[in-house]
Amino acid sequence: MKYDCGFTKENNWFRYRTGGILVHDNKMLFVKSGIGGYYYMIGGGVHLGERSDKCIEREVFEETGIKAEADYLAVVCENFFRGHGGSIDGFDCHTIEFYYYLKFSEDEVKRCKSVTDSGEELVWLSIDEIKSSNIKPDCIKENIDMVLNGRQTLHIIEERDR
Repeated sequence: MKYDCGFTKENNWFRYRTGGILVHDNKMLFVKSGIGGYYYMIGGGVHLGERSDKCIEREVFEETGIKAEADYLAVVCENFFRGHGGSIDGFDCHTIEFYYYLKFSEDEVKRCKSVTDSGEELVWLSIDEIKSSNIKPDCIKENIDMVLNGRQTLHIIEERDR
């Protein structure tokens, strides 16, 4: 059995996760949250003993059907927020998130599912829409130009939603 790197202690919730930056035809892939109506990047919890780059490749395949390869680490985000809805509702949350830029073939895009295995919608948002869309964490949309056009890893501490 595989275990995600995370734990709950009293009113605190921690998770180590990865996120994928998938860009095709000037659009970027997001998941539309079933709770709250915001968008977030495809990804999931890193398993104990798993490399973060292999985690995002696994998660992208499981959730979308796309076989992608981690190209480079674009963002490290220390994200602090108050949980709203679902299993983290009311918790003080802290996540360490590694966002990888992924490469994949044109044929793989055709394999992309329309919903994740948990029933959330997969949406290709145009790059122009990202800055005006409700995307979590906020730092992704605010830094989207550097995320997409830079080859340096951004380190961001996001704590506005605490």
